[in-house]
Amino acid sequence: MSIMDNYDFDSLVNEAERMVLLELEAQLKTAVEVCTCQDCVLDMAAFALNNVKPAYRVSLLGSVYARSGGNPQYAQGITRAVREAIAKVKANPSHD
Repeated sequence: MSIMDNYDFDSLVNEAERMVLLELEAQLKTAVEVCTCQDCVLDMAAFALNNVKPAYRVSLLGSVYARSGGNPQYAQGITRAVREAIAKVKANPSHD
């Protein structure tokens, strides 16, 4: 039997994903001449997520801690990773 058959992994969540998507949305509101098609936005999110440390949680308490700004340096890293992702995709969109 597979481990996935024996345990419920639905509560295992990478809180970094939520944080990156919120930051990406905020930065795209003020970004100039950036493509926001499906491919480009997903590329931005993937690039940013690949450049931040994962922040997995399995409990509601972990979520509350992450949402309360538990680590300001981590939040700054998210902001920086998203800014770099937008610049990277803007310079090299995945389409013509």
